[in-house]
Amino acid sequence: MAEKQTAGRDRLGKFAPKFAELNDDVLFGEVWSREKELSPRDRSMITVSALISGGNFEQLPAHLQKAKVNGVTKQEISEIITHLAFYTGWPKGWSAFNIAKEIYND
Repeated sequence: MAEKQTAGRDRLGKFAPKFAELNDDVLFGEVWSREKELSPRDRSMITVSALISGGNFEQLPAHLQKAKVNGVTKQEISEIITHLAFYTGWPKGWSAFNIAKEIYND
């Protein structure tokens, strides 16, 4: 079962309480917990791919860490980013690799 998420409330709770609630309870509470429909590992790979594709690098470190915890290996992340670079743009690949190196620094 997915771990209880509190990042929304921790970071935005006072400023944007409804957004924080939706983030923690709906996105991470309801959607991410649907493990019979899609594994956390697969959700992580999809989420990381979407973030890279959209150039949303601010959220990428947290989701790369979550991907690592969910069993996505360094070799798999490397392959995902390499593949995406051809479809989303080479600079996005470089940016993603720079972040991934920090997370997968074993």
